[in-house]
Amino acid sequence: MAAEQQVKNKQVVLKNHVVGFPKESDLEIQDSTISLKLPEDSNDSSIILKNLYLSCDPYMRSRMSTHDRPTYIASFSPGSPITGYGVSEVVESSHPKFKTGDLVWGFTGWEEYSLLTSPHQSQGLFKIQHTDVPLSYYTGILGMTGMTAYAGFYEVGSPKKGENVYVSAASGAVGQLVGQFAKLAGCYVVGSAGSKEKVDLLTNKFGYDAAFNYKEEKDLDAALKRYFPEGIDIYFENVGGKMLDAVLLNMRLNGRIPVCGLISQYNLTESEGIHNLSSVVTKGLRMQGFIVTHYYHLYEKYLDLIIPHIKEGTISYVEDVAQGLESAPSALIGLFSGKNVGKQVIAVAHK
Repeated sequence: MAAEQQVKNKQVVLKNHVVGFPKESDLEIQDSTISLKLPEDSNDSSIILKNLYLSCDPYMRSRMSTHDRPTYIASFSPGSPITGYGVSEVVESSHPKFKTGDLVWGFTGWEEYSLLTSPHQSQGLFKIQHTDVPLSYYTGILGMTGMTAYAGFYEVGSPKKGENVYVSAASGAVGQLVGQFAKLAGCYVVGSAGSKEKVDLLTNKFGYDAAFNYKEEKDLDAALKRYFPEGIDIYFENVGGKMLDAVLLNMRLNGRIPVCGLISQYNLTESEGIHNLSSVVTKGLRMQGFIVTHYYHLYEKYLDLIIPHIKEGTISYVEDVAQGLESAPSALIGLFSGKNVGKQVIAVAHK
């Protein structure tokens, strides 16, 4: 292989598996090299990607730890680049579905360039068809995040016009979309967030009917009764813990709880218990977790819904963009203290 084909490849590496709250120092930036030419003996699933944007997502916290029970996604390997969703340009490909210059979104390495060699890796890539919208949107509203909000709200939540919807972590990447979907469905929607800035964003930009700062509420049960005197039909669950316990007391008969995430529990060495589960029985509630990849067959249907709204400006989307791969550790760890406002994205390079 000619020397000029080797280029520098900066990478974000996990030092060791994490217990408790992660720190920026658990991740480090390493320099390596990569060839931008596929080996002559490459299989027909091999692709070299130039990564343009990377997505910071709460589920990545669980991948920073070892798993003591079965889970849907493997832990990161210490000493190796971490992986996640991103937007990339195809540098070279032996894959029949992707050619040089194609733009794609899907799983990639947290590095400047990634080499994918297995069918499993390439199966997770979607070719980007709509390039007249910001490419970074494919880390969020047009990618995994958008599909999470869509599948969780419409497919699991089964909304009906006039219902009462509550969304926790409502200013985050998923929550900001769920609230707007609820309004499109003709629902009354309230969200909670952890700062005045985020609460203002919910009502002033995302069209929530009301919003509150959960950190300022000493009694979550009382707060929910204030905003939902007649109870909650759909609770889009992003938080868990004390919030879920309070919500269970305020659900209406036959309410639905799509469980997207439990971010309040991710950094605890022992999860908090839930005390009000009897409400699930007495109120006939349906509480259902979901994994977004199980709904990717609906992606084209979702695009048909969301693209016109983006172009017409009838759905808003807020990104928090960190510049450069060096900012990746701070950006990812900041998710777990609410540092970001909107969808946290890392701009690796610009197309």
